[in-house]
Amino acid sequence: MLLPDNIHPDNSVYYNGAIVLQVLQNNGRMELFELYEKSKGVKEMSFPLFVLCLDWLYLIDAAVLNSGEVELCS
Repeated sequence: MLLPDNIHPDNSVYYNGAIVLQVLQNNGRMELFELYEKSKGVKEMSFPLFVLCLDWLYLIDAAVLNSGEVELCS
């Protein structure tokens, strides 16, 4: 669930996805684990949550994974 009502909002996929998206916008194309480390530097998140954020960004056509690198969709 993107915005659950039973957890703190900053633990949601929606909030953390915005952080991942912001890191991508600031840095451009990045390797998967480099993006994870930079995103963790902004806000602590688990790797499974990070992957859920990438899934969500892919589903809304905001980001795509190409050969191990994540980049913004144009």
